[in-house]
Amino acid sequence: MYNLFRCAVIIAVFFVALCGGAGAQTAGGPAVAGRLTSVSGPGAPGDPLPSLKDAFRNDFLIGAALNMSQVEEKDPAVSALIARQFNTLTPENNMKAALIQPGWDRYNFEQADEIVRFAAKYNMKVNAHCLIWHSQLPSFMAGMQDADSVRHYFTDHITTVAGRYDGKVYSWDVVNEALNEDGTMRKSIFERTLGDDYIVEAFRLAQKAAPHTQLYYNDYNIEHDKKRAGVVALVKKIQAAGVRIDGVGIQGHWSAGHVPLQDIENSIIEFSALGVKVMFTELDLSVLPSPRGHNTADVGQHSDYADALNPYVNGLPDSAQNLLADSYAQLFQLFMKYKDKIGRVTFWGVDDGHSWLNGFPVRGRTNYPLLFDRQLKPKPAFYKVIGTAK
Repeated sequence: MYNLFRCAVIIAVFFVALCGGAGAQTAGGPAVAGRLTSVSGPGAPGDPLPSLKDAFRNDFLIGAALNMSQVEEKDPAVSALIARQFNTLTPENNMKAALIQPGWDRYNFEQADEIVRFAAKYNMKVNAHCLIWHSQLPSFMAGMQDADSVRHYFTDHITTVAGRYDGKVYSWDVVNEALNEDGTMRKSIFERTLGDDYIVEAFRLAQKAAPHTQLYYNDYNIEHDKKRAGVVALVKKIQAAGVRIDGVGIQGHWSAGHVPLQDIENSIIEFSALGVKVMFTELDLSVLPSPRGHNTADVGQHSDYADALNPYVNGLPDSAQNLLADSYAQLFQLFMKYKDKIGRVTFWGVDDGHSWLNGFPVRGRTNYPLLFDRQLKPKPAFYKVIGTAK
């Protein structure tokens, strides 16, 4: 009888160890072991994991940026998490011009079509990203100076790509990051060859090619006064030309403990006063020190530099975890205050292990900016965000 009891205890201990809940986050790569879609959260043990899209279903869309590995469903646990948590997606790279138009008269829609199929499978809306951007252009655009050639590319690209996906995607970031920090026009290839009115023309072409698609302008730092004023002037210019613009996307790459809440609130008020929806399109909160004022070389070159700017290689301490959670809670409380003016909140990534902030602005760092850790487990920030919906 004692032996039977001892065996039962050993089996029970082994099962608990195998299926243990979310503990302290480690910095290792994405691991399958321990990934859960049901966890012991704030409720009773074994409660199913809450859903972001369900929590905010009456408020605004909740999305994530996806890479092609996630779209191709290489990892079933990731697919399950995406399907459970999000009702909209943004492709990180695979609808940008360099990939979708590799040649002057040649398009490659294979990956973009796969993104649309994935979204349809899981009943998600696609925010297509992006039509016109000065970066990640096709290689044949390098050094192009002739205005007629640029105009031909500009017109053909918008008409072909936006037209193909009209009715298949929910929205397009028509123009991305066209302003300087002071609100003036960036001297991109489009501004230099086509003039300041190229943005109005981009929206005009997109409106004609995709009449059933929402059309947005997307940029970073536009919550700050000068750049925000530039966006306000830009939206008014588009509207004055009789061209449709449906929303403005604030990217939202901020730092935990330093989220500019008042600037964000002012931006929501000012942009929505123009009759457009406000989106938060690339949301993440870095927990790492800013390299501003430091040499931004590879962290591996100097050990003291690495220690200063990459302090959480072995895991995120409770103090940083709580700061991240409180910052997300304050931000979503603000979103809920203006939920009638906000159309979408999209996280730039699904989990910490696949965040771009592990490599930017300093290569090789270990960051923790999202709501799910490297084992796809919800962090305290996840439950704080869910709590704001109540």
